[in-house]
Amino acid sequence: MNTTLLQHLNDPAIPSPCFILEEAKLRRNLELIDSVQRAADVTIILALKGFSMYSAFPLVREYLSGATASSLNEIKLVNEYMGVKAHTYIPAYQDASFDEVVDRSSHLTFNSWSQWERFKDRAVGRVSCGIRVNPQYSEVATDMYNPCVPGSRLGATRDQLPDQLPEGLEGIHFHTLCENDSFTLERTLNALESRFGDLLHQAKWVNFGGGHLMTREGYDTNHLVGLLTAFRQKYNVDVILEPGSAIAWQTGVLTSTVLDILDSQGIHVAILDTSFAAHMPDTLEMPYKPRIIHSYHEPVAGKPTYRLGGMTCLAGDFMGDYSFDKPLEIGDILVFDDMIHYTMVKTTTFNGVNLPSIGIWKENESFQLIKTYGYESFKDRLS
Repeated sequence: MNTTLLQHLNDPAIPSPCFILEEAKLRRNLELIDSVQRAADVTIILALKGFSMYSAFPLVREYLSGATASSLNEIKLVNEYMGVKAHTYIPAYQDASFDEVVDRSSHLTFNSWSQWERFKDRAVGRVSCGIRVNPQYSEVATDMYNPCVPGSRLGATRDQLPDQLPEGLEGIHFHTLCENDSFTLERTLNALESRFGDLLHQAKWVNFGGGHLMTREGYDTNHLVGLLTAFRQKYNVDVILEPGSAIAWQTGVLTSTVLDILDSQGIHVAILDTSFAAHMPDTLEMPYKPRIIHSYHEPVAGKPTYRLGGMTCLAGDFMGDYSFDKPLEIGDILVFDDMIHYTMVKTTTFNGVNLPSIGIWKENESFQLIKTYGYESFKDRLS
């Protein structure tokens, strides 16, 4: 985390809780991603499901030419703030909104053969159509994030597709990775080619989906470039990647403030003005334990140790124990690291808890408050 930002967190101009994007770190990621797409001669686009902070889209647009969406609302955000038509994949299209989806999209992926049969006459000639396939291979350990588990609703298996792509069906789309490396991609491509190689030769474009965490430290981008280049040349197709986490990986934080400290049957508990359930649901879904700057990730004997709890009344709205070099006090600011990708897009107002504010730590080392939330944001979700 930028040391200057860390020193300014007590500034009353920075509300709590607050998502703070560090602009320089986002640019750093985009520069790396752009270097990959240029070296491999592929197209890399933003996945809104991982990062929908549209106030940062002008910066994203300097490096990436498009974005992928999985709902009409995401499509509209792409149109309005990226200034382009969307690459669209929705697991099941709705009749009433389908024509608007087509009009606002450049590429449209169908999840199943039945969806293709139902909507093809309204799509072919208006948008570049593709089909999502399930290569029945994934190394994602958590079932919630694994699209290849038995009974998965995502993508068609090889036995469900014909030997020849029909006229108007131009693309193959797969998405089986989740924060994986290029060697996982290599093994995935082997499975994809073994099942769908004949159809790949017929396609005009292949979308590799997301999960390519190329901005993680230690990721072998040279290996990735080699894989992408070889695949593109072998099948003579346009290759598209749409990473979610990689764009905003380690680009910002979620700040919070200690509201209360109590003793619960011998366990010291600190209650925060944020919520794991409402503001950081991935920590409970994946699950994973978020890193807190200037803390010990696991309890350390002899150091002040606290179980951190959120401010909702959900009993399970708490995270494991952390140790600190000195005792916490009411009013202390805790900083959860790497909270910009996925976390921000999943927040809820459960229990009427306000959403965290959103701000940007600019490249000139100044803070820009983008948005705050209140009662209206809670009320607008209800009726």
